[in-house]
Amino acid sequence: MTPQRPSMHIGVIVTLALRNLRRNVRRTILTATALIIGGALLIFSLLFGDGTHEQWIDSGVRTGSGHVTIERPEFRLSRKIEDRLPASARPLVMTALESPDIAEQVTTVFARLTVTGLASSAAGARPARILGVDPIVEAALSPLDDQVVEGRYLEPDDRLAAYVGAGLVESLDLRLGSRLVLTAQDAKKDIAGQLVRVVGVFRSGVPEVDQSLIHIPLATAGEWLGVGHDVTNIGVLVDDSIAVPGLVRHLRRALADPIARGETTVMGWREAMPALRDAVLIDEWGSYLVFGILFVIIGFSIVNTVLMSVLHRYREFGVLQAIGLTPRQTGAVVLVEGLTLTGVSGIVGVGLGLFLTWFFLGDGLDMSQISGAFDDMTFSGVVIDPVIYPVFRTARVVQSLGWILSIGGVASIYPAIRAATIDVAESMKFER
Repeated sequence: MTPQRPSMHIGVIVTLALRNLRRNVRRTILTATALIIGGALLIFSLLFGDGTHEQWIDSGVRTGSGHVTIERPEFRLSRKIEDRLPASARPLVMTALESPDIAEQVTTVFARLTVTGLASSAAGARPARILGVDPIVEAALSPLDDQVVEGRYLEPDDRLAAYVGAGLVESLDLRLGSRLVLTAQDAKKDIAGQLVRVVGVFRSGVPEVDQSLIHIPLATAGEWLGVGHDVTNIGVLVDDSIAVPGLVRHLRRALADPIARGETTVMGWREAMPALRDAVLIDEWGSYLVFGILFVIIGFSIVNTVLMSVLHRYREFGVLQAIGLTPRQTGAVVLVEGLTLTGVSGIVGVGLGLFLTWFFLGDGLDMSQISGAFDDMTFSGVVIDPVIYPVFRTARVVQSLGWILSIGGVASIYPAIRAATIDVAESMKFER
């Protein structure tokens, strides 16, 4: 007798699995519906979750130190002017960023001179965080220039100009055109003062920012503090935060010599902004927990559907084994049945979720329409825009389908074992 080819065995197994799904249409449809809804909710949530996180990150890095920051290792803790980057570091960074591998991902490169000091007027003195910035670059990347309540943002030909937070203006009794003195330690560790005039007032919505932050031209800050063209950090913005790890590795290779000498360090936003990193991780793992519970429940429904199918076909499986189907092949029929159910349902569910996300919410989800509490939502010194836009990533689609198939595979293992271990003689006693 000629043995059957493996391909024939596979064809028989698949045929039996599909037939069994058709024989229990109601139960199959109910389980498939639960999987489709779960898959649609999963991809919908993941896409908008990624969009929310990308928005948080973008807001944080624009007001902070960038997706990637280059600075001296000591500056992160000391915040002292002596722990600054030399002017020679900027050409090295710019050369490294011109590499064809990463040039398309980089959107903005900026340099800042950050110092902590005092802002004084006739009404008193207050602690201040003073940023020397390039007005043109900063206006393109920072949201502060759009948050002006009086006056204007800095312009390229400004010299003794200051853009000041509304809280600091109120506490020092300032107004447009008022003069104030900025005092800080300079490069020689002497106390140096700089007279500036208020040209604009902003309100970011974050009290700690509005009560302390001052922008002045980078050239003015360099001259005042005696650092010339040195800066405290160079920041890089990219079009998608997913590109940050690769950019960090590239810059570390390109700047290997100054890094080895302890003159420079390269950090991604996760390392430079731990509070933002933790907020994203907590929200992300919270979503995973909720969907984990949902899919455990769906998994039990799959177990119920497939196991009931096995019990109702106990005699049939006995007959199949009696005429030549091995126990392993019997179990494979049940396993293919569960995987087919979850696979088809998962594809439909993920496809439905993608369609709904794109079709109904292409203009973003305005959370302020749901609850007024989102209007002034802030965390870690960042104002959160209430309008959330989804981020479509192929990896998320593959991940979602992988999760659904995994749930189907795991949920089908026990029914498959039950089918593979039936007693042929005992199964013949069943009427059904």
